[in-house]
Amino acid sequence: MDQAQAKYYVPHGTHWPIIGSIGLFILFVGASVQLNGGDIGMWMLLAGAAVVIFMTYGWFGTVIAESEASTYNDQVDKSFRMGMMWFIFSEVMFFACFFGVLFYARTLSLPWLGGEGNNFFTNLLLWEGFENTWPSNGPGEIGGDYQTMPAWGLPAINTAILLTSGVTLTIANHALKAANRAVLSWFLFLTFALGFAFIGLQAYEYAHAFNDLNLTLSSGIYGSTFFMLTGFHGLHVTLGAIMLVVIWLRCLKGHFTPARHFAFEGVAWYWHFVDVVWLGLFIFVYWM
Repeated sequence: MDQAQAKYYVPHGTHWPIIGSIGLFILFVGASVQLNGGDIGMWMLLAGAAVVIFMTYGWFGTVIAESEASTYNDQVDKSFRMGMMWFIFSEVMFFACFFGVLFYARTLSLPWLGGEGNNFFTNLLLWEGFENTWPSNGPGEIGGDYQTMPAWGLPAINTAILLTSGVTLTIANHALKAANRAVLSWFLFLTFALGFAFIGLQAYEYAHAFNDLNLTLSSGIYGSTFFMLTGFHGLHVTLGAIMLVVIWLRCLKGHFTPARHFAFEGVAWYWHFVDVVWLGLFIFVYWM
């Protein structure tokens, strides 16, 4: 390795980005066709998803092989850390927008439409008789009668599950630093098992909402924000649990050392971020 390469790793050429681009193109075109009632939309969507999964498996496999071959230096480790930090920051902004929608609807839009303050004529001209109440189904009860999801049922159980998974992951992290691979493997297994349990309970909660509470995406601003926030968070939990499974399999193969284990740390950062977001969801969507 020459002196320049030792200071800054220059990655080799790879075909994975173009494969990923093709897969995403097919996936989004398929989704568009499906939404517009096309017959081949679902097949294109599935084909695009398959290409993306193939790209992810191949590209991550290449990076893992390079890491285990000691190709990367300290500068690459710093680059990975900065990349993960910026990625999580972008996710924070993503959820901040959604929480902003909830805040705007509850604190600004509903009082405005309800005629509070100096907005009497707004209420009179736009939605006469509209009352500022939360949860709201919109003027005229556009979504029909429904019930809200109580906080102290499944949501409380899921909160306990996610908080527990954060504890098991922290124990696994300390075990890795102490080179105790048996504790590392077991507690990492418990972490993603709790994550998948959360996803299963959320799926049950959605079925209960649709079938028993008549709570759907059409249930006014409450229904749309409820499913938007909890649904995207559920997607993040799913991705995080899959990443934990990959890290667990790597641990079983003997990857990572007490000194060098950024892949584990990066996934742990992401999982703790998911935990914190859920606490916000539990408080502002379910409880308050």
